[in-house]
Amino acid sequence: MAIGPLARLVAQLVVPVVALLARAIPAAYGQALQNARKAGVDAAEASAPVFGKRISRSEALQILNLTEAEAANPEVIQKQFDKYFAANEVSNGGSFYLQSKIYRAKELLTEFQE
Repeated sequence: MAIGPLARLVAQLVVPVVALLARAIPAAYGQALQNARKAGVDAAEASAPVFGKRISRSEALQILNLTEAEAANPEVIQKQFDKYFAANEVSNGGSFYLQSKIYRAKELLTEFQE
């Protein structure tokens, strides 16, 4: 017969916690969007999922250390790609993550040219 009071006690603890989370999570999400807007990030870009998110053109230029004028030349893009991709070769102690970023930057910039 001790189950009844124990279940009531658990319910009294769980219900307020769920109610608190139901208010806190949307408020935190709204605050994150406001912070992103203040930082100059587009709201659609800020609310996009992290996985599968494409990098921006400006980020691609930064990754490959290129200017807008240099990005118009496919040979320059390929040269920078080869340089940074080889420098981050995993077998030489490089980073697969950085190689992935470099590859995506090249992919995006060549896509803009087509």
